[in-house]
Amino acid sequence: MRNPTETAWPLSIGAEEALGGSLRQRLETLGIQQALDLAPTALDRRCIEATHLVLTDEDGTPNFVHAGFAMTALPHKRIDANEWVRDGADIRLRIESGKTHDGTTVGVPFGYVARLILLYLQTEAIKTRSREVELGRSMHSWLKAMGLNSGGKGYEAVREQSRRLSLCRLTFYRVGEGGEAVMNGGFVREAILPGRGKDSMQLSLWRETVVLDEVFYESLIRHPLPVRESAIRALSGRSMAIDLYIWLAYRLHHLEKPTRVPWPALYRQFGAGFALPRQFKAHAREALALTLSAYPEAQVRVDDEAITLLPSPAPVPERVRATATTPGRSPRRR
Repeated sequence: MRNPTETAWPLSIGAEEALGGSLRQRLETLGIQQALDLAPTALDRRCIEATHLVLTDEDGTPNFVHAGFAMTALPHKRIDANEWVRDGADIRLRIESGKTHDGTTVGVPFGYVARLILLYLQTEAIKTRSREVELGRSMHSWLKAMGLNSGGKGYEAVREQSRRLSLCRLTFYRVGEGGEAVMNGGFVREAILPGRGKDSMQLSLWRETVVLDEVFYESLIRHPLPVRESAIRALSGRSMAIDLYIWLAYRLHHLEKPTRVPWPALYRQFGAGFALPRQFKAHAREALALTLSAYPEAQVRVDDEAITLLPSPAPVPERVRATATTPGRSPRRR
């Protein structure tokens, strides 16, 4: 039987509660199974599962990403152009497609898989304080834990994005009062994957290690942004949700007062690939619902004109971040 405080709630639960800031409370009141029984759509169920996954994550394992990716990001889908330029606040990101030895253009990295690979490389570099990152079984296991199918089409996507990431060139421009700061280089110093072997469908073909580009690594060490590993797992397959999560992880705990961000501003930052703002808004509302489900500490209010950001705890507490980045920590083994 419902208690009196529950009677005012609608008989469904999910994405709208995430957007309204009440999903965590309702889930804690109802319990996971009853909440799932009241979820009318797949998105609603996924939002409930995301909040439950993060709330029951006792370890709170952090991952790390360059803070520049909070203001700008890779494309969500394959693009025909050989150059990608995105602006965010005082940052501009330019990524140029690389070429193979015979001059074939490989394309700009894109989508969820490219983001996962980059997240793994950056996390390992921060945790070990080394440009040399272990791949092989460790990367295979981590990608699988993040929900990526390690065979068939999943592996081919990993191979394609690894190739693009290995060969591309990137430049971060930061404009400030003191002038323009430029970080120009690549992600890695050598290919993440070797050439095709006789059995090209096996992830054992990862190189044992890869060395990050020195310029990228030094910038990453200066500007690391902690995010929660369980949240990334909860956002599996949704590149825009990951971008929104990284953005909120960067912004919310630095705020001193409520800040409204109009939908047109979100469209300029995250809407590449959407011809019309209304198309972006419909897609972004779903992604934002899932993002807020995976970041239950976030205080964000959503209406038809804008989203309002309120001061909120960081997704990774400072004590957890400090433990994960203690100098001399040995590499993770999975």
